[in-house]
Amino acid sequence: MEFVIKISQFLLSLSLLIVLHELGHFIPAKLFKTRVEKFYLFFDIKFSLFKKKIGDTVYGIGWLPLGGYVKIAGMIDESMDTEQMAQEPQPWEFRSKPAWQRLIIMLGGVTVNFLLAILIYIGMSYFYGDTFLPNENIKDGLAIENTVANKAGLLTGDKILAVDGDKIETFSEISEKVLFGKEILIERNGSQSTVTMPEDFLSQLLDSKEKGLISLRQPFVVVQVPDTSYNKSSGLKKGDIILGLNDYPTKYTDEVKIALEKLKGQNVIATVKRDKEQISVPLVVSDDALLGLVVAGASTPATLEALGYYNFDVKDYGFLESFPVGLNKAKDKLVSYWDQLGAIFTPSTGAYKGVGGFKAIYDIFPSFWSWQVFWSITAFLSIMLGVLNLLPIPALDGGHVMFLLYEMISGRKPGDKFMEYAQMVGFFLLIALVLFANGNDIYKAIFG
Repeated sequence: MEFVIKISQFLLSLSLLIVLHELGHFIPAKLFKTRVEKFYLFFDIKFSLFKKKIGDTVYGIGWLPLGGYVKIAGMIDESMDTEQMAQEPQPWEFRSKPAWQRLIIMLGGVTVNFLLAILIYIGMSYFYGDTFLPNENIKDGLAIENTVANKAGLLTGDKILAVDGDKIETFSEISEKVLFGKEILIERNGSQSTVTMPEDFLSQLLDSKEKGLISLRQPFVVVQVPDTSYNKSSGLKKGDIILGLNDYPTKYTDEVKIALEKLKGQNVIATVKRDKEQISVPLVVSDDALLGLVVAGASTPATLEALGYYNFDVKDYGFLESFPVGLNKAKDKLVSYWDQLGAIFTPSTGAYKGVGGFKAIYDIFPSFWSWQVFWSITAFLSIMLGVLNLLPIPALDGGHVMFLLYEMISGRKPGDKFMEYAQMVGFFLLIALVLFANGNDIYKAIFG
């Protein structure tokens, strides 16, 4: 069932993005009386799952879910229709249109991607508002149990105040800024200092295969006392929170782990919070520094707030208020993705090791259905699709835009043969990038 939910979200999001992107090309093409021969969701190599011709256009669904396309008459694209290009230009063809019209047609797809992301963020701001944790409300610092981050100089209990001079306002922005930051201003035991991150920090993280980087410190909540546990008769119940072991205060899970290392092999008295009371419970610590319990942290912001660990802020927006908020969120995500792309194309960072293909996108979606999460992921993927399509690679929209701008500035139109060769080079480069990204997915699945 989890697979069905994840794949449904993945295909729905991908289909929505592809259809709207291609509509961004289709609509201005029609407005400028340019013939569109095909409009396809997914690729129809050899055969189609569905197709129907309406007017001059064949609308269809291909069997290979790696994207989609519109085939515009008189345009050198991935179809490499050289026969059509060898004939005399016709007034309804792309190549016969003024350069400014061709530019609008080529920019239509990415324009729709960016507008879609903005509209989604506006809608989410209006319907869901924002629940966030102000950085100043994290009184006891963060949980940083990643060994690569620890080696770089970040430890559990640190408060991260700023990254590269930018003050941290909310918890949600910390991990991403640290990933790509160089100078981290922290507060540890009341004193401030600066941690300089290694240039290949991302590479080290990917090589380590450790999951998680920075998280909130969590209470040590008992989920279950198994029948096989040596603390079965202790009286612990589901929902109990261990606040102390002997003389060691253990407000957080990381403090429990430290205390257990010091108390292994001993009988101890645990201070336990049960509902609104504190009680004492005798426990046995094994020689392996374990209690034989199934435990977890608090699952939601509301739970953490009810337990008195953190105070979250909730902000609701009116209809008009949601517009600047949504626009700002889209801008922040665009800048963030551009920074990520910059890191990927900087070999010294090692960020290219984290590049993923369709499997990586599939993994982003949760195993439960949440419209809020779905729209959030779709908005980010829309920005990602827009940015990637603007790359100056001939097989992408950005490549066509690059040649059109050259034509408009120089007054000289690149020849059809040149465009064919450029398209072939761009196509092979694009295939190489797709193979690299999806090859990374396969490598991680086998060796990760």
